Amino acid sequence: MRIASPIVLSEEERAVLSTWTRGRSLPLRLIQRAQIVVMAAQGIPSRDIAQALEVSRPTVQLWRERFLALRLEGLKKDAPRPGRIPSIPEKKVRAVVQATLHTTPRGATHWSIRTMAKAQGISRMAVQRIWDRHGLKPHLTKTFKLSGDKRFVEKLYDVVGLYLNPPDKALVLCVDEKSQIQALDRTQPGLPINKGRCGTMTHDYKRNGTTTLFAALSMLDGKVIGDCMPRHRHQ
Repeated sequence: MRIASPIVLSEEERAVLSTWTRGRSLPLRLIQRAQIVVMAAQGIPSRDIAQALEVSRPTVQLWRERFLALRLEGLKKDAPRPGRIPSIPEKKVRAVVQATLHTTPRGATHWSIRTMAKAQGISRMAVQRIWDRHGLKPHLTKTFKLSGDKRFVEKLYDVVGLYLNPPDKALVLCVDEKSQIQALDRTQPGLPINKGRCGTMTHDYKRNGTTTLFAALSMLDGKVIGDCMPRHRHQ
């Protein structure tokens, strides 16, 4: 008989799952998945969980494995539809997911398909399938910026409050500028697109100086106001 891996919850995970199990406005499938994980963390066998929640044992096992591999994020998305029997053991799939999320290869900033395949002893195609299945893209990075201003939160409330509730008879604009925009033009006119031929233009260009774009967003109606100036002045 297959022995299910134990589930140990952090305090944060326990609090989130408890909220989900009581959420009346949440999808029923998410509530049920949260109940499966909570009961599994209490040491209740999969057979008893399936009987209590009126689901099949494979369903219980599926969401136990998904939680072990992806934690809370794994419960939010539907599992891939069943197809042919996977050639990669679930234990190996979990190892690839955990390594992708919590480790980096030596001498590199993130895993590639080639390095992960070599480290796990599986094919590159297998790594690609696992990453696609779990929505993992280690080569992509989103940037963010944190303010070092000690009064940042105070200023944030002031600015946002001004946008949401401007003073009477006041116009609130969000203004920015883009300086040193090059005004370029081609040395020869191009030819338009035609049947059997794409449009053309010369590789060479000529400079017509620079300009500065000043743009403002009206917070009241969302209208964008813009104008270009030949010179940049601090006034």
